[in-house]
Amino acid sequence: MTDGSVRARIAPSPTGDPHVGTAYVALFNRTLARQTGGQFLLRIDDTDRTRYQASSEQKIFDALRWLGLDWDEGPDIGGPCAPYRQSERNAIYQQKVDHLLESGSAYRCFCSAETLAKAREKQKQDKMRLGYPGTCRDLDRVEANQRAAKDEPHVIRLRVPAEGETSFVDQIRGEIRVANSEIDDQVLIKTDGFPTYHLANVVDDIEFGITHVVRAEEWLISTPKHVLIYQALDHPLPRFFHVPLLRNADHSKISKRKNPVSLDWFREQGYLKEAILNFLALMGWSPPDEEEVFDLDRFQQEFNIEKISTGAPVFDLVKLDWINGMHIRRMEPQVLLKRLADEGFLPPAVSQEDAATILPLVTERMVRLAEFSDRTDWYFGDPIAPSSDQLIPKKGTRETSLCALEGSRELFAEISPFEPAAIEAALAQLLDQHSLKKPQLFMPLRWALTSRQDSPDLIEVIAVLGKDRSIERIQRALEILVTAP
Repeated sequence: MTDGSVRARIAPSPTGDPHVGTAYVALFNRTLARQTGGQFLLRIDDTDRTRYQASSEQKIFDALRWLGLDWDEGPDIGGPCAPYRQSERNAIYQQKVDHLLESGSAYRCFCSAETLAKAREKQKQDKMRLGYPGTCRDLDRVEANQRAAKDEPHVIRLRVPAEGETSFVDQIRGEIRVANSEIDDQVLIKTDGFPTYHLANVVDDIEFGITHVVRAEEWLISTPKHVLIYQALDHPLPRFFHVPLLRNADHSKISKRKNPVSLDWFREQGYLKEAILNFLALMGWSPPDEEEVFDLDRFQQEFNIEKISTGAPVFDLVKLDWINGMHIRRMEPQVLLKRLADEGFLPPAVSQEDAATILPLVTERMVRLAEFSDRTDWYFGDPIAPSSDQLIPKKGTRETSLCALEGSRELFAEISPFEPAAIEAALAQLLDQHSLKKPQLFMPLRWALTSRQDSPDLIEVIAVLGKDRSIERIQRALEILVTAP
């Protein structure tokens, strides 16, 4: 299937919401394929029928496409290796396992779960290595086939060599050798007739012509098993790259108990796809110039898969927020406005034209797109009136706040045209005339106009609200101060 170009793949399991770890590994696979003019494939590994969720597959497609991690072959678009769902490839797996049975590389195992549990307990008592004891390894093949023909429940196991060792090269970590005595006679076909991940994964990678297997390091321990299957099927090994696992703050494997992991959650919170990919790239790689904010095109140009770190990257939401904020501020206003609209973050009654008026004021403080509504509610709606305590700053008094608000109301009424330069001059005049400190003037005004402490630049807030609305809100604040006990 390959003419020398790279064929890489991502193989998520449809067992729940699309996982951020899937995007992490997909990013490296797709980038490698694009760098070399090869192909990036998407395969659905759905052999685990107990955890399978019918809706999960489409969610995976939608999430990866939203991120821009498109693929060249897959279940939804087809390709020369179809089908691309493992549940539809059982005939292929059966053909391969029949070959393994015939060659003696695999055998039928009729041990019940109870028998295996007893064997395991004995191994524990005798302080032996835990694993399949080899009970059925030497069963007569004819007898085994006859029992199978009578539908006696059984699995099919790989016959791992009793002696020697299995080795392979991980392109990131170097050569790895494992004694065969440490490798279990793994199950290839389960009692339900479905293949295990190990068999289906190797068979599909062979059939799809996969040249580079880029996956999380948690699969490193399984790779010797896969190497033995490749050898039993007389097929050369692909190049293996095991990238570091994403970690929680305590360095445990990232999990939804300690971190958000669903790609849908990140989209709903208003993270930009550019920022997520930027952040995920930094989890396993650093750009040569150490510039931490970059786009997918630059990453594709500079990424070197053999320089992936073997460290334990911490999935730090604080860092992701910073990167997301940086990408927000790098976007052209019209592009950002369209993204807000397309992703559903404009308030229901707000037009793009109205949003364009206020967007420049809040962009510098926005971290996620979902914040837009909250940061602009003072403009699009009628915010809850501030309390008298909020209208009086720490180093102010009721009298200084009354002076600040009354003076602002009177000066604003006289300004024409009502523009930022005139507003700023008026406030400077008020500070000088009444010997007010800036917090004594600006804090009461900020609370009066926006009912919040962290609004945009005050001069811009006043200008965008306009004369009438500014005076109206100042009047409401004055009434609160006058009537407060």
